[in-house]
Amino acid sequence: MKKIDIIKSFLLCSLTVFTIGCSEDYFDVNTPSNTAPLEDLRMQDLIAPVMHSTLEGQRSAELSFGNYVQNFVTTGGGAAGQTSASGLWTQVYLYVLPNLEAVKVKAAETGATHIDAIADILIAANIGIATDSWDNIPYSEAAQGPDNNFAAFDTQEQIYTEVFGLLDDAIAKLSAADNSGFSLGSSDLIYGGDTDKWLRAAYSLKARYQLHLVNKGIVTPAEVLATVENGFTSNADNFAMYYDEKNINPWYSEEILARRTGNLSKDIASQIVSSMNGDYYPFLGGLVEIDPRLPLFAENNDEAEYKGFVSGGGGIAPDGTDANTRFREDGFYTSVDSPLMLITYAEVLFIKAEAAFLANGGTETSVGSSATAYTAYMDGVAASMDMYGVDGADYLADGAIAVGEGALSLHHIMKEKYIHNFLNPETFVDYRRYDFSDDVFTGLEIRSEVESADTEFPGQWFRRANYPDTELTRNEANVLANQQTPVTPVWWDE
Repeated sequence: MKKIDIIKSFLLCSLTVFTIGCSEDYFDVNTPSNTAPLEDLRMQDLIAPVMHSTLEGQRSAELSFGNYVQNFVTTGGGAAGQTSASGLWTQVYLYVLPNLEAVKVKAAETGATHIDAIADILIAANIGIATDSWDNIPYSEAAQGPDNNFAAFDTQEQIYTEVFGLLDDAIAKLSAADNSGFSLGSSDLIYGGDTDKWLRAAYSLKARYQLHLVNKGIVTPAEVLATVENGFTSNADNFAMYYDEKNINPWYSEEILARRTGNLSKDIASQIVSSMNGDYYPFLGGLVEIDPRLPLFAENNDEAEYKGFVSGGGGIAPDGTDANTRFREDGFYTSVDSPLMLITYAEVLFIKAEAAFLANGGTETSVGSSATAYTAYMDGVAASMDMYGVDGADYLADGAIAVGEGALSLHHIMKEKYIHNFLNPETFVDYRRYDFSDDVFTGLEIRSEVESADTEFPGQWFRRANYPDTELTRNEANVLANQQTPVTPVWWDE
């Protein structure tokens, strides 16, 4: 996997900065004084920091929503409150879209159609997570910079049309030859210039976004299945960016180093732990005591049991005893050289399993499905075990997982997707798509302690982020015209 040179990335970030609804003075303040003129920069120079910021934006979203989906809680079980997800907004609008606008100009000038396609995929991924977070967002007027200080917001429906258009255009370009002589090579922090993998990534992301619209009735499960057949084929295709000892992983920096110095860190929440330690899905074969992936996520002070923290519960587990799980110091996501991931092969298989389950007439509570759904589900679990580097043979054979085609339910598929996508903000989409159903996500509940975190919306799940205060200051009229309460569903969730 490609290691990243973060120092280079930060030096090159924000080379062509724009933002939404601000004065020309803003651009003077936020343009680095030591950056090279745009005309002197190569596409490779511009796109490397974009890839870095894209993955950092994903992590920013997870920092905002990971508490909502009960992956983690603040130290001692602190409850989730409203969020503006401002870190994601900054990455998308200050660091990603402006550089990609410049890349696309240079790609058009040189006929570099494959680089142009990669830029389209990155734009789609960034505006996709942005609209899933805030609903309506600036896009069509966003690139006008100082020429339009008060950019209008596009609706989520319009943004989804753009996402699919960008991905379809990228697929067409990557499926054809590029004779320009330009390639990203080592500047490609994700795939090292392998355009075949970028093509599979475009299909995989398209299937993800199509799945979001199935319950809306706009996309059929059959359409998702047709797309996913062209997606990732192994864990070698995972959209991942790896860190190294010189440029350390941000989860390691924030959770492990912070804990060592006594600063605020996070504990692992009860929902993810109880989905993996046998509480919600008791193991049946006698050979499995816990999901073998759990020790890669959490450590428990060498105690006999893993007991996750109840959000807002003051340090207790669901059974009322002391919780004990925190981020593992050398875990899969919390080591110095751990990756950040956008979408993986196992997720693609779970997308296929869910789409096949729904195509077979499955519902939130139905039992039994097709061979396609069951095979994709089991293959997804196996791919997850392989990605995390654990021996999953006993787990895969246990009757709690190997339920058989006739006993497969949606909650089996979504439980495994939830576990696999630990620390991936896509889980917040899944929770909303199924209305935070405990039929689909076994054991899920909004606890009284969580309600007290925001007394304005007692007993209601948060479904979107608030727009950042900085955007409210710069573009007040448009923000106020689009702002909804944090418990108001986004368009595809209505």
